[in-house]
Amino acid sequence: MRSERIRKARIRRKFRTRKKISGTPERPRLSVFRSNRHIYAQIIDDYASATLASASTRAKSFRRQVGRGGNKAAAEAVGKEIAKQAIAVGIKCVCFNRNRYSYHGRVKALAEAAREAGLAF
Repeated sequence: MRSERIRKARIRRKFRTRKKISGTPERPRLSVFRSNRHIYAQIIDDYASATLASASTRAKSFRRQVGRGGNKAAAEAVGKEIAKQAIAVGIKCVCFNRNRYSYHGRVKALAEAAREAGLAF
């Protein structure tokens, strides 16, 4: 019973943040998902329903570079990589979608690394 309530609360939090954020062709959405072991980021154009760039700690280059995928160093590496890919595609400004996660820890590290690498949000 309790786990069902927790799951529904997570879904409510996710949709509460998602209803305010939409990615446009001029300003796509930078969506973050984190699990205990990995962190994923993708830049999405919601009008075209297309992913323009993506990066995660599951890529082989990140495994060699960072090692564990569930820490702040890995999140910073993913933030830098997603910013590099976005700038290569021609995206300089995005809307940050943190999903249901609080802006703290790994999510914050990813966002700040992406900002330092040249993305504006």
